[in-house]
Amino acid sequence: MDVQPRSATGKARILVDELITNGVSHAVLCPGSRSAPLAFALHEAERAGKLQLHVRIDERSAGFLAVGIAKATGVPAIVACTSGTAVANLHPAVLEAAYGRVPLIVLTADRPAEMLRAGASQTVNQHDMLGITTFEVPRVRSGNEDATWRSLVCRAAALAREARPVHVNVPLDEPLVPGDDTWPTSSRPVWTRTASSTTTAVARRPADLPGRTLVVLGDDRPDRLAAAAELGWPVIAEPIAAGGLRGGALLLAGPVPAALRPDAVVVVGRPTLARSVRKLLGDTPLVHVVGDAGEWADTQFSAAVATTWLPEGPVDLRWKETWQRAAHLAGETIDGFLAEEGWPTGLHVARDLVGALPPGAALFVGASNAIRDVDFVAPRRNDVRVYANRGVAGIDGNTSTAVGVAIAHEQAYALVGDVTFLHDLNGLSTGHGEPAPNLTLVVLNDDGGGIFSLLEQGAPEYAASFERIFGTPHGADLASLCAGYRVDHVAVETADAFTAALRPPSGLRVIEVRSDRKNLRDLHRRLGAAVSGALRRLTAFPA
Repeated sequence: MDVQPRSATGKARILVDELITNGVSHAVLCPGSRSAPLAFALHEAERAGKLQLHVRIDERSAGFLAVGIAKATGVPAIVACTSGTAVANLHPAVLEAAYGRVPLIVLTADRPAEMLRAGASQTVNQHDMLGITTFEVPRVRSGNEDATWRSLVCRAAALAREARPVHVNVPLDEPLVPGDDTWPTSSRPVWTRTASSTTTAVARRPADLPGRTLVVLGDDRPDRLAAAAELGWPVIAEPIAAGGLRGGALLLAGPVPAALRPDAVVVVGRPTLARSVRKLLGDTPLVHVVGDAGEWADTQFSAAVATTWLPEGPVDLRWKETWQRAAHLAGETIDGFLAEEGWPTGLHVARDLVGALPPGAALFVGASNAIRDVDFVAPRRNDVRVYANRGVAGIDGNTSTAVGVAIAHEQAYALVGDVTFLHDLNGLSTGHGEPAPNLTLVVLNDDGGGIFSLLEQGAPEYAASFERIFGTPHGADLASLCAGYRVDHVAVETADAFTAALRPPSGLRVIEVRSDRKNLRDLHRRLGAAVSGALRRLTAFPA
């Protein structure tokens, strides 16, 4: 007897069931027609308690929401959408996931292959569109669909568990609505399914490194960063890595005192923030980089050793103590400097926010000045988990990523600039009936692109063109925008009001802090000079 081929909804159910079997517990869905079978299957799975579904109307925001969930849980998350330009709108999030090693599964509906190049509406070549590994779900002979499709999805999920984004493209034939109510079951024990994990044991080996070795931590696997922070050498860590000395980037911003100069540097992951760190790597005799095979960070092309394991070696305790004293001196200088400056600046807000976070909270830090301000002046909190999109370090989707992080945490906060906030306004939209995350989103509003004030184009000789093509003031009314999304908004004007507003978050709300970027370049110059001047006292310590 002939076996009837699976309907489009039956096909979608098999794919979703296999993803759930492989440990997926969160899916983000955008509405669409061709993707209707996927939508029905995901909704059915949610009603059965098999996964948590999040519905968003904007594919770009949806992609970054899934990135945030996957970052915070360490488990592959699904983002599903319809065909055509909907898929293209996922590309920024896919790039972030690819370069940030985020376990993302992109599940896209497609037209049948014969409709390509036939003038069919919303039909484009989706295979390899996203530049990541693509699994094309094929048509197969009747009776063999289940095993073929399950095997394919299992392979995709296995790759995603290695902290890589994958694309599962699903051509779907009409009809696109359910024809039966049967959820599939699997009796095919072909693949061994293991628990989802993005970490492995961190290998260590003795290395021929001197006692005066400095560790630099960037964007990398959390387990390897944590292990690197315990090697015993002084640590300069970007905000997403715990264990670093406060003001690390400022310690290196000016001429590095002889008492602090390392004989070797171990770089773990991808440091992406401070030019002073890059200069240090170029000036140090021995640089040892640690990362995944073939993906070591060495933008200065100065590394003499590249490995996947952490080195161990002797520690010069007097030199380590000098670094600790330098960090203490820098912290005192930072606090004294900010006390004399009028509140608020981005530096004030970053320091006060991080200092006020409750233990166990999550903090997402936006691109541009937000993460650099935290890096420069905020206290190091090993009891707070810090997240950021540093894969490609764009301002796209930062609010959505923060919402995704908040879904996985009871208390979450975020710090972004006004341009970053405006770039992802749809991240505020959670939809009717969707659970609102407990997220307090702090927006430092200096009416434009403050980051450019600190770069070469912000120099006085370019002042005539700066505001028009870099500063780009927008004059947006953030309170009205938040009201349009029915999101609570409060504007604060004093440090006390800001601290009071940082109560434990309940639902999604925005705290706006208005600032002036007119003197931002001079502010950072003076802070760097103050720290460099204070560090001159270190010449009294043993070199």
